[in-house]
Amino acid sequence: MSLKSKSRTKTAFVCTACGTAHSKWQGQCKGCGEWNSLVEERLPTRSASATAGASAAEVQRLGDVATASTAGYQSGIDEFDRVLGGQLVPGMTVLLAGDPGIGKSTLLLQAAAAFAEKALAVLYVSGEESPAQLRLRAERLAVGDRAIDVLGTTDLNEITGAFARKSYNLILVDSIQTVAAAQFDSPPGTVGQVREAAHQLAALAKMSGAALVLVGHVTKDGMVAGPKVLEHLVDTVLTFEGDQSLRYRILRASKNRFGSISEIGLFEMTGQGLLAVDNPSALFLSETESSRTGAAVCCLCEGSRPLLVEVQALVTPANYGNPQRVAGGLDNRKLALILAILEKRGGYPMGTHDVFVSIAGGLRVTEPAFDLPTMVAIVSSLTNRPIDARTVLIGEVTLAGELRPVTQLDLRLAEAGRLGFSRAIISNSTGSVPPGISVHAVGSLAEAIEIALD
Repeated sequence: MSLKSKSRTKTAFVCTACGTAHSKWQGQCKGCGEWNSLVEERLPTRSASATAGASAAEVQRLGDVATASTAGYQSGIDEFDRVLGGQLVPGMTVLLAGDPGIGKSTLLLQAAAAFAEKALAVLYVSGEESPAQLRLRAERLAVGDRAIDVLGTTDLNEITGAFARKSYNLILVDSIQTVAAAQFDSPPGTVGQVREAAHQLAALAKMSGAALVLVGHVTKDGMVAGPKVLEHLVDTVLTFEGDQSLRYRILRASKNRFGSISEIGLFEMTGQGLLAVDNPSALFLSETESSRTGAAVCCLCEGSRPLLVEVQALVTPANYGNPQRVAGGLDNRKLALILAILEKRGGYPMGTHDVFVSIAGGLRVTEPAFDLPTMVAIVSSLTNRPIDARTVLIGEVTLAGELRPVTQLDLRLAEAGRLGFSRAIISNSTGSVPPGISVHAVGSLAEAIEIALD
């Protein structure tokens, strides 16, 4: 046989961010503009989309489309159900991402056991652990006796075959980066493999009505590994985050077609697995009740849940050239903006001081209501004036140094009063004041600082 008659392996350069294929390597992706994101992929040996006898989709009027029942599945794990939007909807596809060792598989196995206990048919596909290893982990979590079907494979055809052999209410795949489709010559975890496996599994889940949960890895930048199209294929993207040196984990949604993305779930990692946290405000508040410098308390709202969070600041003279700005749990650009307002509107010499800001408990904060407590904590550390430990500060600060009202103020004040705070400094706004708490409504940053550091 001549060399010309031999089939050549065709390759393309695929963007890991958006999945756009290019005929040759180049520095920037033409699809999304990312730099150095192209990797070489072997194209499938046969058409993955060729299906014999496929019928054309029927065109319908929107008003004539039959609606399916919205009754879903609740696990009974309140923190997990809250982030999902209350329930798992039949045909729903969920992507659960997080750092290695953060507890994704533990959460997945506990959720599988909770659903199985409600007499739901559950299939756990384990591509990273053998069934024997999974059984040992289940026994450690005290769920080894649950009626969970286990399939230890990384072959996509074997997983889709399990769909056909038995009707399941819930299918969990740990993880999507280990699943390989036979029509691709590339190894598991590559762009083509992840895209094809997720596409086929999501399509089968919608046709069969089974809820599908996929575990995904994250990159060193904290983004979901694989093509960006993976996040578009699923209905819900959950991120499991937290510091591995701490006991607490936070589950949050960055996309949810069936609920809010504002809710968070809080868990404590123990030797017996993940436990739901009943009093989340206790995670982010200091145990001491004495007044200190550089520590202020704010009440945030994550969806319908109010959380009292402590921000700590340390301000020292900059003795080594350019002043340092280090933020933990707060965006560095946000910190730079806060310091610019303090220097311009408050007259504080921030340009000659190092500033370190940290959010207690490892929480990431983006809410504008955190502006005022952060600024007061910084000024407290700079001037060495303590803040009353029973004072809560809530308010957004404008570039002009004025305070703006925030949403759900009644809910925030009620939570502060419930936890024993006696004073609140807020922006000028109207609303009900709970008993036992004194409210100071001010209009400017200067007024708030004077009251808080009095």
